[in-house]
Amino acid sequence: MKIIAGIDIGNATTETAIGKISDQGQVEFLSSALAPTSGMKGTDENIAGIHKSLKYALDRAGLKMEDLSQIRINEAAPVIGDVAMETITETVITESTMIGHNPTTPGGLGIGTGLSVDLADIEKQDPSQEIIALVDKSWDFALASREINRLKSQGYKINGAILQKDDGVLVNNRLDFVIPILDEVTYFEKIPRGVLTAIEVAPVGKVVEVLSNPYGIATLFNLDSEETKSIVPISRALIGNRSAVVLKTPAGDVEAHAIPAGTIHFIGEDGQDCVDVEDGAEAIMKKEASVGRIIDIKGEAGTNAGAMLERVRNTMASLTKKRYEDISIQDLLAVDTLSPQTIRGGLAGESALEAAVGVAAMVRSDRLQMNRIAKELEEGLHIPVVVGGVEADMAIRGALTTPGTDIPLAILDLGAGSSDASIMNDRREIERIHLAGAGNMVSLLIQTELGLATFEEAEEIKIYPLAKVESMFHLRHEDGSVEFFDEMIDPHLFARVVLVTPEGLKPVNSKYSIERIKHIRQEAKSKVFVTNALRALESIAPLGNVRSLEHVVLVGGSALDFEVPQLITDSLAEYGVVAGRGNIRGTEGPRNAVATGLLLGGTE
Repeated sequence: MKIIAGIDIGNATTETAIGKISDQGQVEFLSSALAPTSGMKGTDENIAGIHKSLKYALDRAGLKMEDLSQIRINEAAPVIGDVAMETITETVITESTMIGHNPTTPGGLGIGTGLSVDLADIEKQDPSQEIIALVDKSWDFALASREINRLKSQGYKINGAILQKDDGVLVNNRLDFVIPILDEVTYFEKIPRGVLTAIEVAPVGKVVEVLSNPYGIATLFNLDSEETKSIVPISRALIGNRSAVVLKTPAGDVEAHAIPAGTIHFIGEDGQDCVDVEDGAEAIMKKEASVGRIIDIKGEAGTNAGAMLERVRNTMASLTKKRYEDISIQDLLAVDTLSPQTIRGGLAGESALEAAVGVAAMVRSDRLQMNRIAKELEEGLHIPVVVGGVEADMAIRGALTTPGTDIPLAILDLGAGSSDASIMNDRREIERIHLAGAGNMVSLLIQTELGLATFEEAEEIKIYPLAKVESMFHLRHEDGSVEFFDEMIDPHLFARVVLVTPEGLKPVNSKYSIERIKHIRQEAKSKVFVTNALRALESIAPLGNVRSLEHVVLVGGSALDFEVPQLITDSLAEYGVVAGRGNIRGTEGPRNAVATGLLLGGTE
């Protein structure tokens, strides 16, 4: 009898399965556990996470480290997609042209144009001159409103106001007339004085219509057709906002220039081919498929594509202590997305959505690197450690412990960094594929499109459903259902989009509506998981025909997601394929498949 631990090193978690194997080869599962993966998957840094996961599993089984006969680890292929988001174009607005919009509490209503003049200097102007008053933080809201009322009564044409402080509503409530008022202008000191200015405030529940329309701006600033083309980035940046301002000096201009996106060069068993990143994700993926099994992928030097892929190569060279030229990229997933680009000269950190391509790249699995990890682990624990096998092979062995399954069987192993697929036929022969892109790529797309500050925020939006707090005692979930509460909801959450987490409601730090956030989340999951599911199954299915498959079992951490299994099931339904979550060993759900497969490999 021997006790074996199977350990699966993943991109996000390290999972352990411990079992007792009799001399006759019968397996008794004793425990399982998981811990966060330490460091980049497939590197020496993983050892700390292995220790933690293994200790948890031993404690649950009531065992000590010396009780183990052997530890079996997977061949872990590193995946880097989280640093490879590159925009195709960049919008640059020169500092002589400034735009702004801010934020949630403008005052007044309508459109106003005039020269930008400090409130204290308005009496120095010709009374016939149309003016937008600039009110800095030295003005109290009561004094500012009193002064604007006085100047207006003396005949000065004040058509709007821009406030540095958050006083828009307070000033508006004290005026004897209605003008558009912007407040909370972050870079107030940068506003040029004495220049033609246009501001707009829309009614509650609506968005600006004139300054978000290039022809609207052209009308206010008397622009010709060429100038109108150049201000398109300005109008795009203001779409969807309730308030907006555009200021333009006589010398102001706008440029929209392309950063060289460059080409990606695929080297495969069936030949070589290149594709321009500007052609988009679909074209990139078609070219990748056309060269057969990938040997290496390179980017054009001096371009975004080159920097993107060489960054992957450099990172892996430093982590694995291999020579740069010995690092080869075995797979790439490209996804079209939109990336908010900060506009130079903005008054409040404005951005415009630009087309972008997100890329996840996978470095070829290196058994020598895994053997080095195994040796270091063995020396530290004084227990034999072996590299048990490829993840896809181990995952299908683990998946077969799901009640109701039998060969032939296909599985999709959906993790944080990679999407793996394998199929075992009646002769127990296994076909496998290991593809870049999974849960981390989804979070990256969500973070990018929503313009979130941290990756962790995107992770939470990916994992938890949304709701909108509509009163102090009820909220509306993203599916339209309403939930009432006996106790009052935190007032800080009123009218906000929130995440429904096990710990309670958590606000989403995004200006977008619940519908928009939900759409971005589901689109990101579909672009990554559905695309990779079909790509993987086409690779392993007999003759590349997905319809020849009958049953597909979903395993891995991302199979726990509340939407991903349904998205994949729906996409496979048109092929007549039945897909569903696995339940490893009848107890673990879709987790622990690889670790269980590694453990079972100890019977051979």
